[in-house]
Amino acid sequence: MKATLNTFPQAIVSACGLVVLLALPVHADTFTLNPVADAFVTPGPSGNLSGNNYGGAGALSVAAQGLSKGEFQSVLQFDLSGASTAFDAQFGAGQWTLQSISLTLTATSPNNSIFNATSAGQFSVSWMQNDSWIEGSGTPASPTTTGITYSTLPSFISVGDEALGTFSFNGATNGTAAYTLNLTPGFSADAEAGNLVSLHLFAADSAVSYLFDSRNFGTASARPVLSIVAVPEPGALSLVATGGALVIGGSRRWPELKG
Repeated sequence: MKATLNTFPQAIVSACGLVVLLALPVHADTFTLNPVADAFVTPGPSGNLSGNNYGGAGALSVAAQGLSKGEFQSVLQFDLSGASTAFDAQFGAGQWTLQSISLTLTATSPNNSIFNATSAGQFSVSWMQNDSWIEGSGTPASPTTTGITYSTLPSFISVGDEALGTFSFNGATNGTAAYTLNLTPGFSADAEAGNLVSLHLFAADSAVSYLFDSRNFGTASARPVLSIVAVPEPGALSLVATGGALVIGGSRRWPELKG
């Protein structure tokens, strides 16, 4: 009879342990990284700069068509292999899911006559299916023709690209801003697999002119940053909680077995 009477309170202890562990806050882990490649492209005011590469510039730009210096678009590429490895180590291989991904940019003022004056407006970000573009080493002072250009950019854009959001730029010439990107299927799959991820930034209205520091900028803290936040899979949490509850329940039974 003693064993029967103690079964009920032990079950309560186990259940309570399970509830308590499941109720604990989910621990999220964040991994941040800078681009491994980036570049801006522009046709210039008359199309004469369409074949120029600016992958070695210290800034990137997004500017609308029709502005005095012409349209600007930018591409950035991130290697997410380190993020996937870190999350596997933290939560177990494949036992995590993405919670959010954000892009942080540091605004700067135009420092070369090639750029349009800064202007507030809207810009869009998309995930690029094609990661084969080349950064190049051109600068505004010394452009090259090796690497991605305004003329070649369309060949890297496809119908499989995914819209990650349209965002407001307030016209600042300094300070940082973080933009939370949509976790679309292709983008998420790339991130979860630890693949290369390419982002395409372009104007979403007729007014925006946004200049921000690139990966080549001298101050490391001002370079673009991609922040990936992951949390444990619900199934993994349940296993941990169940195991913990069993340990709690078992610890209550062991003294009785000795008696």
